[in-house]
Formats: sequence, C-alpha cells, structure tokens
Amino acid sequence: MTTHTSTPRRLPDVAFDAAAAARPLDWVGMSNIALPLRVASGHGEPAHNGTIQVAASVDVSVDLRDADARGIHMSRMYLQLQDAFASETLTPAGLRRVLQALIEGQGGISSAARLVLRYEQLLLRPALASANAGWKRYPVEIDATLREGHLHLGLRFAVEYSSTCPASAALSRQLNAERFVEDFAAARPLSTAVVGEWLASERGLAATPHAQRSRADIRVELRPAFDELPLTALIDAIEQALGTPVQTAVKREDEQAFARLNAENLMFCEDAARRVAAALSADPRIDRYEAQVSHYESLHAHDAVARVTGQGAARD
Repeated sequence: MTTHTSTPRRLPDVAFDAAAAARPLDWVGMSNIALPLRVASGHGEPAHNGTIQVAASVDVSVDLRDADARGIHMSRMYLQLQDAFASETLTPAGLRRVLQALIEGQGGISSAARLVLRYEQLLLRPALASANAGWKRYPVEIDATLREGHLHLGLRFAVEYSSTCPASAALSRQLNAERFVEDFAAARPLSTAVVGEWLASERGLAATPHAQRSRADIRVELRPAFDELPLTALIDAIEQALGTPVQTAVKREDEQAFARLNAENLMFCEDAARRVAAALSADPRIDRYEAQVSHYESLHAHDAVARVTGQGAARD
C-alpha cells in the first residue's frame, strides 16, 4: 500500500502584482457587511450588563498609500471585523483599536482606516401618564476615521416628534371663539357649569389645528475627549427640547397628555430647528453639528423643512 502525502497547493495571488498604473487611492474596502454590535442599552432596559446586541450594516475601508500595490488585503480585513465588536460595548476607544488593527493588518501599504456603522438603537420609553412603557427605535450611523493617530468621530441619528402648526391653532381658536359668541349671545348670566358643559360637547370644538409627524435628522462631530458615545444623552436632549416626541405605549390618559404637550409646544419648522440648535449648542461633547427638521405636512402635499449648523459649547 502506497501512502501519498498531499502537499498544499500554492494558489496564485495577483493582488501582489504591480499596479498597471502607479497611483495611490483614497479608500478601498467593502460596504454593507453584516455585523453584530454590542451597544449601550440606554436607560432601564433589561439587557446583559447594560448592553444589547444589534444587527448592523458596516462599511470598512483603508487608504492605499503604496502607489505600486495593486490591491489591499480585503479578506484579512473582513475576518478582522467579524468578532471586533461582538464581545465589548462600542466605545471611542474600541473604535480606535479596531481601526488601528485594520491599518496594521495591511502590512504597511495603508496609513488610514474608516468604519461606517449603521444600526437601529432601541430605547425603552415610559408612557406620559400611565404606568406602561414601550420600545422605540432610532436610526443611527457612526462614521469613524483614524488617520495619523487622530480619531475623527461623526454620529448621525434621527428623532421623530409631533408638530402642531401655530397659525392653524390661531385660526382654530378664532372659529371656536366665534361659535361661543354665536351660541351664548343671548345667555344672561353665564354659568361656568353651562360653559364647561358646552366646551366638553362637540359644539364646543368648531375647529382643530393641524398637526403631523415630524423628524429631526442630526449629525454631530464629536470631540475626542469622551469615553462613551453620548447617543442616548443626545436623543434625550433633543426630545426634551422639542417637547412632543412620538410615543410608544398609549392609553387614553397618555393620549390626553400628548394633546396637552402639543398645545404647549406649537411650532413651525423654524421653531423646531432653533430648539434643536439650542440643545446641541449647549453640549461640550460636540465640536460641530448639522440638523434638518422636516414637518410632513397634513395641510398640503409638500413638506416644510429647516436646516441649521453650528458648534457645541466651549470646554472649560
């Protein structure tokens, strides 16, 4: 019996061939990689050690500074990413380590690396008046670049809220007042009980202001001196500034409380943009920000949009 010893075949690797036209490239990599991320769970969620695992879509790339190199080590970069964020919470320090490992894994042909991570953050939100709570999702995008030892972090997220038109509210109040005068022109004297009963009836509401679901899309460039990604804190600040975030679990008492909040927070898109800007401008973790608010109008088929940019608060 003859024993044959198999010798591993040497497979060709044309990536090591010289480039046909010597030229460095800004970025080379892959997009839409499926990846698990472990992120901070926010406030009060029943998660393991204050974190939850989410499904993410990830873009990864490195620069190709070696003009003569034909290609990067793409499969090596892919394998490096597979377990990069599965076991530890996503932090600026963790992003730096992964980006540095991606650069080093290219064997000297790269000097910068970039990651773009997209996922949905789930936060458990309490109801306004009842004892209930519900999960709310927020689309998130993290853009992290490491170049010459400097980490640049961009964070995108969106917040949905309700906007009630101040002009429509004023016009509705006028119609309500005119009907009151019409119905009680001959009433002498006026009883508070009678007026209260009238206000609670269908006759007591001649018109309602129009309101619509709205959205604030925000991008911030973060300063590098913070240990955690301030996503939940920023979402909380924006929702508090706007005053009427979209709700999750809603009983009748919650719906009534939401109607009260809308009446207390009448706003055009210009008002909403200024509220968002004020919240972001007060945050020392932010270097620069861009925000767009969109009111998906119920009055007409086009949307009302406002944009604003600015800087965060100066650090001490």
